[in-house]
Amino acid sequence: MRKLKLQTQVSIDGFIAGPGGEMDWMVWNWDDELKSHVGKLTESVDCILMGKSFAAGFIPHWQKVAEDPQNPDRPFGKMMTDFRKVIFSRDQATKPADTSSWPNAEISDKPLGEKVLELKNEPGGDIIAYGGSEFVSSLLKERLVDELNLFINPVALGKGMPIFHQLENKEKFEIDFAQKFDCGIVCLRYAKN
Repeated sequence: MRKLKLQTQVSIDGFIAGPGGEMDWMVWNWDDELKSHVGKLTESVDCILMGKSFAAGFIPHWQKVAEDPQNPDRPFGKMMTDFRKVIFSRDQATKPADTSSWPNAEISDKPLGEKVLELKNEPGGDIIAYGGSEFVSSLLKERLVDELNLFINPVALGKGMPIFHQLENKEKFEIDFAQKFDCGIVCLRYAKN
């Protein structure tokens, strides 16, 4: 069975965005070592999951990077563009506009747990999830995530958008990796126990 990895940036106090969705607190000047870590994290991946709101920014951004021969992140952008992308939308009528220009992307309106289990049972590499608070919280609530990759930014927000608040019962994970990077981010990887 394929593994579902979650990669997300979080504040020290566990928020993935400010109260209004602000992300101006995140560290983006990643050093080469952190970029290499992300490359290793995605080596086994061939499918990306995300919610429709997140996809509307993510897909066009990486397409633009992939098309720019001068961009130093072009190889990663090309990889993100070439991967199969499954975008979750509860309502096909409100799917993101202009998805026809999104390469290797499909919209799913199936229940989240049903579609993720279907994907996990398909042949292929691992699956990685990116997204906003609502989408990530839903994955965690339904206990679909096999590996947490938390990129902890050196800031406390005090309030914001959490991701673990929908858990109804305790879920145990085991620390598998921890490293501080020069840009100030600490990466923690937890495997489902």
